[in-house]
Amino acid sequence: MSSSHLSARGSRLAALVVGLCWLVVLFDGLDMFVYGAVLPHMLEEHALGLEPSQAGDLGSYATFGMLIGALSAGTVTDWVGRKKVILSCTAVFSLASALCAVAPSIGVFGLGRFIAGLGLGGLLPTTITMVAEYAPRGRGALIVGMLMTAHQAGGILSGFVGLWTGGAGGWRVAYWICVVPLFIGVPLVAKFLPESMSFLLARGRTEEARELARRYDVDMPAPEAERPAAGERWSALAALFRGNLWRTTLLFWLASFCGLLLVYGVSNWLPTMMRGAGYELGSSLSFVIVINLGGIVGMLVAGRFSDRYGAPLVATIWFAATAVGVYLLGIHMPLALTYVVVFLTGLFLFSAQAMIYAAVAGRSGADNRATAVGWVSGIGRFGAVFGPWLGGQLVASKAEGWGFTAFAVAAVLATVFVSLTGLRSPRRTQGSTAPQRLSTTG
Repeated sequence: MSSSHLSARGSRLAALVVGLCWLVVLFDGLDMFVYGAVLPHMLEEHALGLEPSQAGDLGSYATFGMLIGALSAGTVTDWVGRKKVILSCTAVFSLASALCAVAPSIGVFGLGRFIAGLGLGGLLPTTITMVAEYAPRGRGALIVGMLMTAHQAGGILSGFVGLWTGGAGGWRVAYWICVVPLFIGVPLVAKFLPESMSFLLARGRTEEARELARRYDVDMPAPEAERPAAGERWSALAALFRGNLWRTTLLFWLASFCGLLLVYGVSNWLPTMMRGAGYELGSSLSFVIVINLGGIVGMLVAGRFSDRYGAPLVATIWFAATAVGVYLLGIHMPLALTYVVVFLTGLFLFSAQAMIYAAVAGRSGADNRATAVGWVSGIGRFGAVFGPWLGGQLVASKAEGWGFTAFAVAAVLATVFVSLTGLRSPRRTQGSTAPQRLSTTG
């Protein structure tokens, strides 16, 4: 069989994996951002007795659940497989949204958001790991960027949901919409998504990997030189701290903390803070759509640049630009200019964090890639918990302008942390633990 035919079949398999993962991450983004989109309506109608000071805590419930989900999923996927975790996480956050839709009190609503966070936190790092393993050689960061456009597309969808469900009790309708993945995403993933061949080889399930390669008529990844024994469940995590790697690991963790503080702090509170800054409610909700449109463009641009120049360098530049953009949002400007700044801020904000994931995935081998990505995402969830809480405190104290300054400082810190990891991605050498065929760069 010709190499061009194998390449075409491999590209179709990669497209299948990316397409299915994109779909569930779209629903992930919708579920995550819908809280910020419906929050102004909930505060206006005093839904469930909600006060601004409580709204920040509610936003943090989901991100705290995401912290636990991300930390757990990174290790669990290296034990049981990517596909099972993707299925489970999608089902969990869909069912949790149903609980939010029928919640009779703030306590039950908060419980629903926490449970949703467990699924949301586990899904994203697992899908990133999956698409990175199936990415064509030299296109790993671009493929991760393409996947992350789904998260921003979900954010755009949440903005429209916020506009469509503006009546009394409309927030309940919004959460019923978030149950849709249970009936679309879960069946499609169960039927069509293949398991990671790199995972199967890492677990010694060579025959299953061969059968998968035969079914899709593609090459298998080259076997790894060394793999941890099945019983050494924490060896993948320990490997992140061996030798001089501990310094890079901690710097990426700190950068992810600041990055996710930005992503979830801004996402949850942008409409409310912009309304507090004097913009109309309709414009404030439109900012959610615009910032996520910028995010989609940013993912594609950052992915291409990262495959060429290295994800750490791009993430550093992107975080610096984010600091400028977020700071400018605290200055009241003409509406047209504000839309431009919001778009450019989204272009840099979301893809900066995504390139941290791309950098970590590119520097890890198949035997611990999910653990590395899961933990950098999971540690970042501490920032994701803190960001919504911080925004809530500032809004409750009528200090929305300082909120943008605080988020800009977080972007400056992320710039410093990523730059200290080294701005060039290490070249793969013979004997590297990365898959030799389905490797990623960045």
